[in-house]
Amino acid sequence: MKTIQETVVDEVISWRRHFHENPELSYQEHQTSEFIYRKLKTFTGLEVTRPTETSVLAVLKGAAKKSPRKSNTISFRADIDALPIEEEADIEYTSKNPGVMHACGHDAHAAMLLGAAKVLSGKIDEINGEIRFIFQHAEEVLPGGAQELVKKGVMEGVDYAFALHVTPYERTGTICLREGVFCAAADDFEIKIIGQGGHASTPELTVDPLIIGAEITTNIQHIVSRKISALRTPVISVTQFHSGSALNVIPEYAEISGTIRSLDADSRVKAREYLEQIVKGISEAHGAKCEVTWYLGYPAVVNDKAAVDISRTVMEGIFEENNIIQVDDPMFGTEDFSAFSEIVPSSMQFLGVHDNEFGKAYPLHHPKFKVDEKALGYGVRYFVGIAEKLCGHQNNRESMD
Repeated sequence: MKTIQETVVDEVISWRRHFHENPELSYQEHQTSEFIYRKLKTFTGLEVTRPTETSVLAVLKGAAKKSPRKSNTISFRADIDALPIEEEADIEYTSKNPGVMHACGHDAHAAMLLGAAKVLSGKIDEINGEIRFIFQHAEEVLPGGAQELVKKGVMEGVDYAFALHVTPYERTGTICLREGVFCAAADDFEIKIIGQGGHASTPELTVDPLIIGAEITTNIQHIVSRKISALRTPVISVTQFHSGSALNVIPEYAEISGTIRSLDADSRVKAREYLEQIVKGISEAHGAKCEVTWYLGYPAVVNDKAAVDISRTVMEGIFEENNIIQVDDPMFGTEDFSAFSEIVPSSMQFLGVHDNEFGKAYPLHHPKFKVDEKALGYGVRYFVGIAEKLCGHQNNRESMD
């Protein structure tokens, strides 16, 4: 006979496969959110609502009597959107939606949180406080669903917020832990250099935007090497350069695009200011005009010390000591969980999901990205452990085993 944990994990795997086979892009998660909504409605004691058209919020209010413990309100977040990627993973339950894939593990995030909601709904008489299960839309596309949910009030009165993100770089049975900056802020830029085109045989009669653009591209790297402290250096990458369409014509304009990833607010602002100075100065020196357009992205996710201490304590009850990996450096990817971590003490950590039998570990957003489903039970136990730590009626936590 299967234990409660085994039964839940079997369901979590089933739910995850359903999500994986039926991925939906950001702001289009209609079937995904409806599936989650209907499933949550079958669990005991949850108040289930739709804060936005494609997100779901479930609230569990504890019914513990005469608890000696402080009443906390905590939130757990899982993102649910997929990516515009054609899947190439060698699994039986590949995407049925051409050109769309859960290549960032959001299907696993949603399934694990559903599993935790089911387990905790069965413990309502042992819960002292309030638990909010947030199934968030549109993490992958600006301005991001988290910001929208904050405006809807889902974080009002919350004491702590927690989230997990799967990582293919660590094996199943491991979890990563980091305090402080977890991942970077991101700002994308588009630069247009407007020169004066002409025939390639008479360059002296032109203002060549391609040459000016090349100089700008090289000098942008001086921002990270000479303008900002090495201890706070952002990452600046030029990723596109378009100019011209004929071999014998010097073009009228050049377009340069890229991204800046920064770890603190001051460097984030200074990097943008220095980039504009470089673009303007070089363009003017050569008699060209310029335009810089910014697409400001998510702020950095910052893990609060108190929230991380809670995560650490719970991890120690689930994972072997050498499988709790202390992460020394932040990553330069982005996450809109930052909308929550800016206003509430938060902890977002990485859960290992790689099986060595997979062979090569393909990164997030890769068409061959895979998740070892044996890892999902660890995620469920983590969320349940956090809830019992902060909202449990008893000081000792009942095991799910």
